[in-house]
Amino acid sequence: MTDARPLGADEAAFIAVARSGNAAQFALITERHRRELQVHCYRMLANYEDAQDMTQETFLRAWHKRESFKGHAALRTWLYRIATNVCLDFLEKPTPVASEVLHLQPYPDRMLPEDPQESVVARETIELAFIVAIQHLPPRQRAVFILRDVHGWPASKVADALELTVASVTSALQRARVTMREQLPDRRLDWRSPATHELSSDERDVVKSYIEAHERNDLAGLTSLLRDDLRFAMLPELGAANMTAQEAVDGWVSGGLFQRGHDDWRGVATTVNRMPAAALYLRAPDDQEHRLFAIAVLRVVDGKIAELTGFDAGDKPWLALPPTL
Repeated sequence: MTDARPLGADEAAFIAVARSGNAAQFALITERHRRELQVHCYRMLANYEDAQDMTQETFLRAWHKRESFKGHAALRTWLYRIATNVCLDFLEKPTPVASEVLHLQPYPDRMLPEDPQESVVARETIELAFIVAIQHLPPRQRAVFILRDVHGWPASKVADALELTVASVTSALQRARVTMREQLPDRRLDWRSPATHELSSDERDVVKSYIEAHERNDLAGLTSLLRDDLRFAMLPELGAANMTAQEAVDGWVSGGLFQRGHDDWRGVATTVNRMPAAALYLRAPDDQEHRLFAIAVLRVVDGKIAELTGFDAGDKPWLALPPTL
């Protein structure tokens, strides 16, 4: 299966590089695809560090397979095919059974592709709930769903990339869509329709109020920001759970937060996964500085927090957050 297209400049240049074995030129040609391939790997794996590793493995495989590229398909398509199979190989390795949520990591917006025409930057397909929902799909269903419904590849092209029949691709996609509807019952499923990337005024206001409630130790104010059917997760320590607003705040207090020694907060508004987020800093009684404690990623619905996913931010340098305030 090939793209019905003439040989483009990228493809001709790549073929020339393959023949010459010029590694520096290879890097120049392929590097422009790094960000979108990394997002693709992140959707497959839900883990930023694994996505980085698998993107690098994609380029290594592309280098070793460079002479097999004949320009029948676009270079971008060829690289996506390699990246998808790299991720499938990774997912199909024997690993300890773990929750589909616990290995989730946030994705820094600054590392998203800058081209607004790319489907990889659509907010609905990078938000945490979408990423988690995809992890409920078996690996090959996951690959089919992402290539068909996120990137809009035709079934024949997906079949060629995954070495499946068109009928198998169609069947896998149907099953995947059923699972996605079950996992995201209140979301639209037209993933490739136009979508805004900017935060709404509601989202900006809620993040501001969330930070201010922490800084004032205003537990009533914090409770009022949460929907009563809150979906909460603190990773990697805990999985996700539904709870009332009061249950969530009571749990944070019983866990030691907002009590003496854990009550001097500062916060910085930011975004990850195209979602509003608050980087929270805590100052210990014997410390002169507020130190990065966690990042809370919020999904805001009708002016209240419907989902709150907390991450330990200290071990995630790729978020580029200052370690102290």
